[in-house]
Amino acid sequence: MFLQGIFPPITTPFYSDGRVYLKKLEHNVERYSKTPVAGIVVLGSTGEAIMLSDEERREVLKTAREACAPHKVLIAGTGAESAVETLKLTEYAADLGYDAALVRTPHFYRPQMQAANLLAFYRTVADRSPIPVLIYSVPVFTKYDVPSELVIELAEHPNIIGIKESGGDAEKIRQMAQDTRHVKRSATVTETFAAVTPRMLRAAEPVSSNGGELIPVGALAGIGTEHVGTNAPAKPALSDRPPGGNRMGPVERSSASSSSIQVIGNTKTRQKEVGFQILAGAAQRLLPSLEAGAVGAVLAFASPAPTACYEIYAAWKEGDAELARLKQERISNSATRVGAELGIPALKYAADLNGYYGGTPRLPLLPLTAEQKAQVEQLMTDIRN
Repeated sequence: MFLQGIFPPITTPFYSDGRVYLKKLEHNVERYSKTPVAGIVVLGSTGEAIMLSDEERREVLKTAREACAPHKVLIAGTGAESAVETLKLTEYAADLGYDAALVRTPHFYRPQMQAANLLAFYRTVADRSPIPVLIYSVPVFTKYDVPSELVIELAEHPNIIGIKESGGDAEKIRQMAQDTRHVKRSATVTETFAAVTPRMLRAAEPVSSNGGELIPVGALAGIGTEHVGTNAPAKPALSDRPPGGNRMGPVERSSASSSSIQVIGNTKTRQKEVGFQILAGAAQRLLPSLEAGAVGAVLAFASPAPTACYEIYAAWKEGDAELARLKQERISNSATRVGAELGIPALKYAADLNGYYGGTPRLPLLPLTAEQKAQVEQLMTDIRN
């Protein structure tokens, strides 16, 4: 799966009595679908996933999936303290049509979370997951910072396609990017090199039955064609996986006039070589992270301000260093205060200011005070999305 760009980890709306407000979640996802972000992350840290019951998490995943535009990449936060529980939610997300799973590091038994434990955990999840896996390192919450050496070793697994690195350390990103440079995979993209999702192809008009070939949708993410280096075996096709895999079924592929272009449904696609994909997690450090080797970002501050964050990425992608610097300076103070310091209550209030539904967080998180609201209003004055 091609993961370049900005991915807001969306908030979970609640009624005043604490119930999940699914209609407002639907409204938010539809609005994000109209922004230039590459996709959205559901049940990340910003989504208060740890505050939800298993039933609520499933309801949130289902509602977001149904409301999201087909061309936006959907990433599900499925991490739990055990591999068993992680896989249960990952398989549910895969059945809904999510494109990748974001799996945070287990941390409750932190003294025992040594390299061998984390290697076994992620390899077990990746071996059995029907969708690609992203490592999620968020030391501000877990108090566990995944060592770069461990990430580099896990990058060899064909179903571990990247990491969300939330520590904000550009030097660590640089080292991971450099030491995973040998990892080579193939992802299906559009003619203009945007991600292709199975939902996008299923929504497309079917081609005529003039000799079309049926292929598993999983192949769009490189399954069966991914490799590490030059001698690693290809990843098994979905049909060879154990029960619980992707059940989305095949799509029809027509012949294409060019060897580099294939037509799936009515969508022209091509294959793009991608490496181990590093996504930054700190908006106030986005530009340095991109310059160090990140290919995109999952940013809490993109939840209330997706376009402002995207503008940094777009300027960097176009090679306009000065514009990227100016766009970064525009949000740095706000991202630090609203996202990193005041946290979820402030992100939700900032979302309210920008046309999304934020509302209140769940206890033990408290709503902002009047003074804090005034600070957020001032910080978000020129950041409207």
